[in-house]
Amino acid sequence: MRHLLLHQHSPYSEISVYETDELYGERGRFRVLQFASEAVQGAMDMDRPERVILEYPRAMLHLLQHRVSERDRVFIIGQGAGTLASRLTGVRVTVAEIDPLVAEISSTYFGYQGAPVKIGDGRRLLEEEPPGAFSGIIVDAFSERGTPAHLTSLEFFQLAAERLDREGLLLLNVFGRGADDVWIAALAATMQAVMSEVRVFSLPADQPHDLRNMIVAGSFKPIGYQAQGMAGFVESQPGRGYLIRDKSS
Repeated sequence: MRHLLLHQHSPYSEISVYETDELYGERGRFRVLQFASEAVQGAMDMDRPERVILEYPRAMLHLLQHRVSERDRVFIIGQGAGTLASRLTGVRVTVAEIDPLVAEISSTYFGYQGAPVKIGDGRRLLEEEPPGAFSGIIVDAFSERGTPAHLTSLEFFQLAAERLDREGLLLLNVFGRGADDVWIAALAATMQAVMSEVRVFSLPADQPHDLRNMIVAGSFKPIGYQAQGMAGFVESQPGRGYLIRDKSS
């Protein structure tokens, strides 16, 4: 049973916050952040707020733990409910969120008390940072049409690579249709044009071409992980893809 707490339009999306007694087949008390696409953007277990419910932040945190230590810096584009930023304890986190309403919701409804949030376009805010400043960059941004195109282009990956240190890790949370997804193949190929190591991870789905969470990871160094730490994500091998360029290029 759902209980709607907030339903509001911002210049960027239609946003809902609701409470439910069932989430992904699990019974309990959950608070959920959802955009117009009906994809869950954040969730909190009301009885165990410290728990990370969704698989993709658990997998991302596992990948980051191999690269990021205390006093390192991580740049996050897209705040959502604030799960990732809240769990990166001991790390200097910079959060960029384009929608002031999302930042307000994260604090008011999900108890976010982490690093201050910079309001603005994440790519432009990243451009203002010095080269080699970060050990991790996370793109967890969505509009009603999916991941914003200017955060998936060759030019953006070149910018991200410049802002990472030589051990740094770039992580994208995206929605795709598995190894045969043409756009996922293009995303991986575009990142491979900039970084020497690229890995793609996917959650399983009922049908081969069903939409599901996928993670694209890039680095200048080998990307290590343990299967049991990936919260159900498995490595996927996309085909050859085209390069994604900025529209103005």
